[in-house]
Amino acid sequence: MRFETSTIKDIAKALGLSTSTVSRALRDRYEISEETKKLVLAYAEKVNYRANPIARSLKERRSYSIGIIVSEIANNFFSQVINGIESIAYDRDYHVIISQSHESYKQEKLNVEHLASRSIDGLLIALSSETQDIDYLRNLYAKGLPIVFFDRVPEDFETHKVIANNFKGSFDATEHLILSGKRTIAHLTNSENLSITKERLEGYKAALTKYHIEFKPELVKYCQHGGMHSAELEQAVKELLPLNPDGIFISSDRLTTGCIMALKKTNPEIVHKIAIAGFTNSNLVELFSPSLTSVKQPAFEMGQVATELLISMIEAKRSVTEFETKVLDTELVKMVKR
Repeated sequence: MRFETSTIKDIAKALGLSTSTVSRALRDRYEISEETKKLVLAYAEKVNYRANPIARSLKERRSYSIGIIVSEIANNFFSQVINGIESIAYDRDYHVIISQSHESYKQEKLNVEHLASRSIDGLLIALSSETQDIDYLRNLYAKGLPIVFFDRVPEDFETHKVIANNFKGSFDATEHLILSGKRTIAHLTNSENLSITKERLEGYKAALTKYHIEFKPELVKYCQHGGMHSAELEQAVKELLPLNPDGIFISSDRLTTGCIMALKKTNPEIVHKIAIAGFTNSNLVELFSPSLTSVKQPAFEMGQVATELLISMIEAKRSVTEFETKVLDTELVKMVKR
């Protein structure tokens, strides 16, 4: 069964008008009288007329759609970024198409190429933890596809980027643990090639240096899939515990919540003896047990800013040659003892 929709021709036939008159009335053109506009709009509403997006895109050579690539929608941080993207996109008459990479380079590339084949007007992307080769993105960009990176960004790609102040967020969290009396602070983090991993590691190291604490590489554990594989996270925790850390700084949302579960599963008796500080945008932090100090990222704002930058590229009359990297401040939310 096919869903039938009313067309401009149907409205024109019903009202005894030409299709061009109806089309102009629907677009509120000045040459059409107010009386005719009211007649057309009233009938269009009555028959639930909706403009054909395919016809519009063919005429204007734009699809009014934006592609989004994130590792997973269920991640608190990325879901909030998407809310920010949608708040701007829908207000500017763009639709969004969301795809998940699940931290897989292969899946990311497949999704991006599919979106490009569907003639999206632009792409917003946070790279997967596996991604190192971005030549496929360079090729699409060279062919005219506007791309803006957010959160996880490449170093050598000339376009707009939107990130959090990862260095400061990690410095603040590590410093908080130190000022709480912790001296053996482990660091649980993402894949080594991600920009956020590098920046947050530097913040962690800088805080240790400030307080004359030796950096020990064995206290840093990388999770190549960002905590999406519980076995990987549990193994990292098992390797850390024999080193007797009294604090753990964790660099991402899923890793932070996953680490607490892994600690409880691996050694329930020690879980309340280790202070935890980590990046997380969960709205339920106050319910976590044990309690933790969190670094919150301006995820909603990040989505808004990235979308504004992308739409500015899409709607630019000339090629955009000047780009900026927007750095947004994080917020340290200190643990409240219960």
